[in-house]
Amino acid sequence: MGCVPSLVQRVWKDNGLAPHRVKTFKVSNDPKFAEKLVDIVGLYLNPPEHALVLSCDEKSQIQALDRTQKSLPLFPGRLKTMTHDYKRNGTTTLFAAIELAEGKVIAECMPQHRHQEWIRFLKRIDKDTPPNLDLHLIVDNYATHKHPKVLAWLKKHPRFHMHFTPTSASWLNVIERLFFQSTRSGTLPTTASATACSAA
Repeated sequence: MGCVPSLVQRVWKDNGLAPHRVKTFKVSNDPKFAEKLVDIVGLYLNPPEHALVLSCDEKSQIQALDRTQKSLPLFPGRLKTMTHDYKRNGTTTLFAAIELAEGKVIAECMPQHRHQEWIRFLKRIDKDTPPNLDLHLIVDNYATHKHPKVLAWLKKHPRFHMHFTPTSASWLNVIERLFFQSTRSGTLPTTASATACSAA
């Protein structure tokens, strides 16, 4: 007797199998994984006194789009409306930091994501936070964050303390959740329009 498709489907269903579905993963091979994990989770659960903890990252290659016409206002009996088409304004990179105690977001769009832009964003964080507090930044291992000019800038600004996530462990960085939500909703966590972002 042959094996019919319905039998295979029944066996899969009865045993909770779904071989056609795939999830991706990558195990970190960082030799200091446990040490970095404890450091970052410690910042989340027990932040230092007289300091702010900020989760930071960049989201590159964001399509800067604007609708071709202004949307029509919402009023009783009519939904808010917008044109189905849009115009492209190139791409932009969103630099963002979320302050974990109060959820305040510091964000800025820039045309590139080199070390120069990262230093510019660090200056923005410096300006937008109380000067009497230390700043603990959780960042990934992107080379821009460790560029010699960035390290020189940090040396001159001792209130900044960098905490690097383990390799292949971006899930440890809270800002990734914000980026995920903004991608799903199609909105950036800034007050700037797409045009303003692309022109930054």
